[in-house]
Amino acid sequence: MSEGQSGRDRKERLRQLALENIDLSKDPYFMKNHVGTFECKLCLTLHTTEGSYLSHTQAKKHQTNLARRAKEEDDSLKESMLKEKSKTSQYSQPKAMKIGRPGYALTKSVDSLGAKCLSFEVRYPDIEANVVPRYRIMSAFEQRVEAPDKR
Repeated sequence: MSEGQSGRDRKERLRQLALENIDLSKDPYFMKNHVGTFECKLCLTLHTTEGSYLSHTQAKKHQTNLARRAKEEDDSLKESMLKEKSKTSQYSQPKAMKIGRPGYALTKSVDSLGAKCLSFEVRYPDIEANVVPRYRIMSAFEQRVEAPDKR
């Protein structure tokens, strides 16, 4: 037997031994694609033979990716447990401030320089003491209640 042929026989024996010890049908990352080659779904690597895939599973890249995946799953499990715990614990939502139905008065005037002015007086009948209401003045082009008037 030539040296090359003995090497191939040795590799085949090692592959058979590895296949007896490791069941590839239970490996979640092992996949045979439509071309007939084998893929590691975790590392996204292609392998021509099952033996090549098996040696890849013992290599540093695959082991690092396995550790990273285990850490991600552990973190997501912890996060889901924290979410469930927070759902079950009692917490009160911040209460909305009560201001009642606001009333307003609008006054048009002209200042000393001749510029037109608008004065708004807003009344909050049911507002509590020391509460400052939020407000925002919008242009005609920001609001969606009426069509904007360019005048």
